[in-house]
Amino acid sequence: MSALGLVLLIAGVVLIVVGVGQARGPWSRYRALKSQDENVARYEAWRGGVRDDGRTGASVAMEILLRQARLGGLVFVAGVGAVVVGLLFR
Repeated sequence: MSALGLVLLIAGVVLIVVGVGQARGPWSRYRALKSQDENVARYEAWRGGVRDDGRTGASVAMEILLRQARLGGLVFVAGVGAVVVGLLFR
C-alpha cells in the first residue's frame, strides 16, 4: 500500500469517527423533540382543539438539530469516500 493510500485510509477513519460523533447527539435530541411534537399534536387532535401550525421554539430547535446531524453525516460520507479512495491507491 502506498503512503498516499495509507494517509487517506487513516484520514477517512478519523473522519468517520468524527462524523458519527457529531451526528449522534443532535440526531437523538431531534428524534426526542419530534416525538414530543407528535405527542402534542395527537393530544390536541384528541381534545378537538385547533393547533397553530406556526413556528415554535421546538420547531426551530428541530431545524437546527437536523442541520447539525446532516453536517455530521456529510463528514461521515467524506470519511467513507476517503477510505474508498485510500483503498484504491494500493
